[in-house]
Amino acid sequence: MKLKNLMTAFKNADKITAGVLNSIFKKKEIEVIAAGRFEICQKCEQLDTEGVNCLAPGTQPCCAECGCSLDFKTRSLSSECPLGKWSAWLTEEQENKLDL
Repeated sequence: MKLKNLMTAFKNADKITAGVLNSIFKKKEIEVIAAGRFEICQKCEQLDTEGVNCLAPGTQPCCAECGCSLDFKTRSLSSECPLGKWSAWLTEEQENKLDL
């Protein structure tokens, strides 16, 4: 595990939490966004389906660039692709105010 990725995870705890909650309590609108993002990720050279670069073991598929589980990252509306392939829909503050 890369120390840089671990530090990033701590800095993005709110985004990760939002992604986890959105993966548990699914909303149609968020699932549409997540599906579109994941479609882009599936074509990316940084897609890790084996979990070698995942920050948390067993959370693959993940992004080898940042180590995030794509199940959670694609559902966090304030997250963006570290390679710029897809953008955030909301600011972190806006996402924290959502009543999901």
